[in-house]
Amino acid sequence: MKIILVGANNPETLRVVNACKKTDPSLEVMGFLDNDPAKAGKTFVGFPVLGDFSYLSGLDMQAVRFVNLITRDAATRYQTSLEISKKGGKFANLIHPSVNMEMVKTGVGNYIQENVVLQADVEIGNNSSIHIGTLVGHETKIGHSVFIAHGGNLSGCLQIEDGVFMGTGVSIVPRVRIGKWSVIGAGSVVIKDVPPYSVVVGNPGKVIKNTEPLFESGNII
Repeated sequence: MKIILVGANNPETLRVVNACKKTDPSLEVMGFLDNDPAKAGKTFVGFPVLGDFSYLSGLDMQAVRFVNLITRDAATRYQTSLEISKKGGKFANLIHPSVNMEMVKTGVGNYIQENVVLQADVEIGNNSSIHIGTLVGHETKIGHSVFIAHGGNLSGCLQIEDGVFMGTGVSIVPRVRIGKWSVIGAGSVVIKDVPPYSVVVGNPGKVIKNTEPLFESGNII
């Protein structure tokens, strides 16, 4: 399978790709898309930076799949993948082989790094990303275009709605709902439901402000 990676920023991507190629030798990375014109024509972790979205105009969309690596914010991740989808692009999952996917359901376009633990009956939508060392407890439902930074501790039976962004080391107690397009600050401890479009920080986590409701859904398909 040929894939194009979106966002030439984090060198950890190379280790994930190399680990995946050991279990699937047919995996071929064509290169990166990146909207920074200074990166076009150069290489990143050994792969060419192909350019921005203009590169897609001459591409056979049926012969390639995309994986979005962008983690700056959930809105940018969603908008970027949606634009690729509108141009006919299809998505693949890039999941480190250390991750046990037994009894886990996942959509497409998800990027999951090394040593993430997904317990039984976890469900993940489309276009989400979970970084190294995060634990997601049993029966947790993660929506579309969600980003969870490294070292998260998410207890069981959670509802993580579309577009949620979680900083490093977030902890969430069981049976909590995190409303869509909310931002949970690094190190926060969430002990109760979070309304949509909220910004939460602290221990215990408190809503300090609301974000502008730009999107209803985070689905890219």
